[in-house]
Amino acid sequence: MFDKVKSDLLASMKEQDKFKLGVLRMLKSALQMEQINIGHDLTDEETLTVIRREVKKRNSSIQEYEKFGKTDTVQDLKHEVEILESYLPAMLNDEEVEKIIDEVIETFENPDIKSMGKIISLVKEKTNGNADMSKVSALVKERLS
Repeated sequence: MFDKVKSDLLASMKEQDKFKLGVLRMLKSALQMEQINIGHDLTDEETLTVIRREVKKRNSSIQEYEKFGKTDTVQDLKHEVEILESYLPAMLNDEEVEKIIDEVIETFENPDIKSMGKIISLVKEKTNGNADMSKVSALVKERLS
């Protein structure tokens, strides 16, 4: 996965796609920092975790910039998110997530709001990180109340 980022970075240099090049340089830097922090080469799963973290940062920034009406910055950030998400596996759709949530809730004898954390962690395991956890949280809360 990290090698794909590096090769795409070189391709962006050759194509002179400055925007994508900037995003990939930032991503490569974030991946290298993570590699230094953990002290070994990144696995694909660790690489995906870093990419998800970067997407989450940008989505948070998008919300903040939208509040202040900075449309050009919002558009740039959305484009960055698109580039980063191209490295992530496809996210599960709402139906699939709801089905998994229902399956997990059925395994509990008396599911209530107190078991919400356990349910969410089991759903996270079953989705392998391919679901928007804020949506998962809202759906679980809705089902338990």
